[in-house]
Amino acid sequence: MLDLNGKSILITGGTGSFGKAFTKIVLERWPNIKRLVIFSRDEQKQFQMAMDFPESRYPQVRFFIGDVRDYDRIRRALKGIDYVVHAAAMKHVPIAEYNPMECIKTNIIGAENIINACLETNVERVVALSTDKAAAPINLYGATKLASDKLFVAANNIKGTNPIRFSVVRYGNVMGSNGSVIPFFMNKRKEGFLPITDPTMTRFNITLADGVDMVLHALESAWGGEIFVPKIPSYKITDVATAIGPNCEQKIVGIRPGEKVHEEMITSSDSFSTYDLGKYYAILPQSLNFKLDDFVKTFNATPVVQGFRYNSGENNEWVSVDEIRTLIKEHVDPAFTI
Repeated sequence: MLDLNGKSILITGGTGSFGKAFTKIVLERWPNIKRLVIFSRDEQKQFQMAMDFPESRYPQVRFFIGDVRDYDRIRRALKGIDYVVHAAAMKHVPIAEYNPMECIKTNIIGAENIINACLETNVERVVALSTDKAAAPINLYGATKLASDKLFVAANNIKGTNPIRFSVVRYGNVMGSNGSVIPFFMNKRKEGFLPITDPTMTRFNITLADGVDMVLHALESAWGGEIFVPKIPSYKITDVATAIGPNCEQKIVGIRPGEKVHEEMITSSDSFSTYDLGKYYAILPQSLNFKLDDFVKTFNATPVVQGFRYNSGENNEWVSVDEIRTLIKEHVDPAFTI
């Protein structure tokens, strides 16, 4: 069982939606954690988050201004750290398309900096957050996250005798996170219409709490090199619009640059190295150092059928309009009404 009491954790991009949820859940479950370091570059977000986790009540929470592009700053922040959760990323698809080099510096060079700094310190385990857009990417954001995933998986090949383990978690749209469609629609509905990029569009859906649980699972269970993928439901974008603004016009505005109609988390090409773990899938590294037979026995892992793919439009589990409303009240806004 994972026990974080007495451990020190650093989370990059820690002032984002995931970081806040991760911090809250970890402090509730492991009140005797030694340190929880929030590493990010936005001083205003750190100031605001510090109001929610005041030092007088949470002395183990530390706020560290820094950028994943700055190797020296990362290395300094990692002193005494046991576990790292890498959540920092430039995530907005259209902004990344317009500012490609900035996206590359944060998502790829930043990932390299995290890996090298962790290898040079005493970090034991690293979990990097990925995205469904990294599977068969058609936009720059997805391409940079695919490159990041490859870097973290390959880091296990260059660690030598260092016992550190690097792994990745990949999941879909996080319900209610900053920049996601639900808060956008909730704010937009007062105008009487909701913009729909494509009426057939689908997305995977996961709550922040489930995303945190998945990262904790990886911290506990990863052997090093796995890309963990959750079994989660999909939703239709038109159902989200109906759930939030049933009386609003759904205006078709067209797909944005770099946007897919359906998202994939596991491609058919990945199926040859993908295993079913029950609650999750795992894309395993194709490395001679990875003890596949032992992994399969330990986790009772079953290989998926060759050619299998995990696509939001072909999912066998869907969230209905009523279920979307319930999830919004439970995980986004308790005061939500239609």
